[in-house]
Amino acid sequence: MATSPSDPGARDPGPRSGPAALLRGFVVLGVAVLLLAGLLRACSFAPGQPEVDRNSLPRVDPAAELRRAQPSVGVPLRVPTLPPDWIAQSSDVVLVGPPGATAVPRAARVGWVTPEDEFARLVQSDADEVALVTSEAGDPTAAGTAEAGGRTWVTHTGRRGETLWVTDVDGVRLLVTGSAPVERFRQLAEATLVAPFVR
Repeated sequence: MATSPSDPGARDPGPRSGPAALLRGFVVLGVAVLLLAGLLRACSFAPGQPEVDRNSLPRVDPAAELRRAQPSVGVPLRVPTLPPDWIAQSSDVVLVGPPGATAVPRAARVGWVTPEDEFARLVQSDADEVALVTSEAGDPTAAGTAEAGGRTWVTHTGRRGETLWVTDVDGVRLLVTGSAPVERFRQLAEATLVAPFVR
């Protein structure tokens, strides 16, 4: 025997309506909006190059860092003077050659963020040119020469497309690399060639 909708035990198979159902719908929609807003806040759309927050960059003192590095590198190190919109933000000393080998040369490196928020690094060492370029770029390809500061710099392209310039001054190899444009490479190269040595 069929049960009529007015019977106490009857179930309405259709959707429920009324103020309670409307309130439930708003709650579900509100939770979905909050979740979506949280996800969007965690992500940002930044077309083109990644932005650099210059105020939060770590900063180093190139003169102090190169002074500390000189005894382990064992060659005179130059301290280029660059405009204030160049931010020196990294410095280290690396081995140039296979670990464990005897008398492995070392290289002192200082990195800057340029005014265009690109990167440029100066490397100084007495290592062989091929070993030095390889240590910076992996598997470089010779690309020609460039002129800066009255000297000819041999240019290379690294495996990730980065540019490298290298020249030899009195037995010390100077290498400039990074993502900066050619004008900034030239500016760093020229500043290095006229720079005083660390004391």
